[in-house]
Amino acid sequence: MNAGALEAIWIKRAHRGKMDPAVRGELVEGKGLTGNVDRSRRRQVTLLSREVWERAMAELGASLDPSARRANLFVSGLALANTRGRVLRIGAARLRIGGELTPCERMDEAWPGLKAVLRPEWKGGVFAQVIEGGEIQVGDAAEWEEEHAS
Repeated sequence: MNAGALEAIWIKRAHRGKMDPAVRGELVEGKGLTGNVDRSRRRQVTLLSREVWERAMAELGASLDPSARRANLFVSGLALANTRGRVLRIGAARLRIGGELTPCERMDEAWPGLKAVLRPEWKGGVFAQVIEGGEIQVGDAAEWEEEHAS
């Protein structure tokens, strides 16, 4: 899969706080999603795949809203597993995937067994650094940049 779409944006305004949905957001180079509280130099923005989330829900017999995963960006049509180092363009912004987003104990608070289901094969999503900032909005294309052999 090479091209997809941004399906949802969530901003966490307080540590352990609720995930506020947004139609648009601003990704700031070297910082992350404007207004989001949980970001660091390495983990500036977090992403989750719709297809993987739906498989996890089917496996658990659950129907949780994907915001329960507490990721910032919900994308479809993209395989996120094993993409460390790849560059993803969403709207005007570019993100470099930093690695796998490991599910925490909060997942089992949302649904018993969710942490274990999301643990293997990068199902919990990925974290990324913003290498080129810009506005993003729900419906934007999300596309992998071609990898060039060096």
